[in-house]
Amino acid sequence: MLVCGASGFIGQRLARALTARGHHVLHGVRDPAAFERLHPGARAVPVDFSEPREPAHWLSLLRGVDVVINAVGLLRETAQQRFADVQARSPCALFEACSQIGVRRVIQLSALGADADADTAFLRSKHVADDCLLALPLQGVVLQPSLVFGPGGASTMLFCTLASLPVVPLPAGGTQPIQPVHLDDLVGAVVALVESAQPVHGRLPVVGPEPTTLKAYLKAIRKGLGLDAGMWIPVPRAIMARLAHAGSRHRDALFDEDSWRMLQRGNTGPAASLSALLGRPPRSAETFVSALPLSEREALRHHAVMTWSRPLWRLILALLWFVSGLVSLGLYPVADSFAMLAQVGIPAALRPVALYGAAGLDIALGVMTLWRSGRRVWLAQIGLILAYTAVITLFLPAQWLHPFAPIVKNGPILAMLLTLYATETRQ
Repeated sequence: MLVCGASGFIGQRLARALTARGHHVLHGVRDPAAFERLHPGARAVPVDFSEPREPAHWLSLLRGVDVVINAVGLLRETAQQRFADVQARSPCALFEACSQIGVRRVIQLSALGADADADTAFLRSKHVADDCLLALPLQGVVLQPSLVFGPGGASTMLFCTLASLPVVPLPAGGTQPIQPVHLDDLVGAVVALVESAQPVHGRLPVVGPEPTTLKAYLKAIRKGLGLDAGMWIPVPRAIMARLAHAGSRHRDALFDEDSWRMLQRGNTGPAASLSALLGRPPRSAETFVSALPLSEREALRHHAVMTWSRPLWRLILALLWFVSGLVSLGLYPVADSFAMLAQVGIPAALRPVALYGAAGLDIALGVMTLWRSGRRVWLAQIGLILAYTAVITLFLPAQWLHPFAPIVKNGPILAMLLTLYATETRQ
């Protein structure tokens, strides 16, 4: 069988589960050589939906394939990848090729809400591909999952990050109806469909056992992460609309105008079909996090907290360097600054250079902290703070006894910088 999108969040889990059950899986990915280096023993084939192809393009790839699973999805459009291509034109060509060559069954991973009333490009493109598949003379199944929970998923990390905040924002009060489903239940449904001997055709909602609200979902995640009750604050719709608009202008943002429209519309459906496939009710959202092994819960909590704390620390550090530089440029009496430089042993002729040079360096570090993080940036700040601390200790030891403890505060700043350095990931 062919799993398209086998390197993605859902596709990887599907391919792994099917392989574990003895199925021969072709991993459809954009870069087969790179995939096989990362996954020795796996057989990868080229599948790139960013460039629309004719059905004839797929025929040679489909020879000998009895089941095709399309798990390719696009969260945000880029200049190279468009919803119309990745989620509509290319899948339609693939499905037509499946029909021509006699593939027994095709399973399309769509999304709940991908219907005739869809008001986002993401859902409309999914709906086009769904209709293409169901119009063909083959066993076509369109799975329509709600929000999918699973460690490593983009939406999962977004909701875990929100739930872990000291003050949790609730978009428009958090009353939106949702029905999240666990990744394992989605994978179980696909495996059941692959192995079913009965003819199958049509759309099938993949949802949790019952609807809940965004607020209840976030509370369940927060409790599962082992955090206290926390503080909750509703965010008015007008502010959410502005935040969504801002997110649409940044490629890496997880929240944009389409996400906001889909959230407001709601995301629920009947769970009976999924329960019948699994032979049991799907998992409740209240158990998604709490049922994880302790090590995985702790890793999820750490990731969630670091996702919001790192940007906060960067902002605080940048503010510190900006204020330090501006104060040295004249907000603090220049004569007093020159007096301290004299105590350090700086000649009078060099004191302006030392003062304004240090101020400029502080401001430059503030700019780099905001716009160019990296281990070298954190090391430069650590080195400068240690140098300042050493000079002050040698020549201005009275500063250690200052009632505002300016030198002692270097300790927590260094701890923050060391944490940023240790948790910096390679881009």
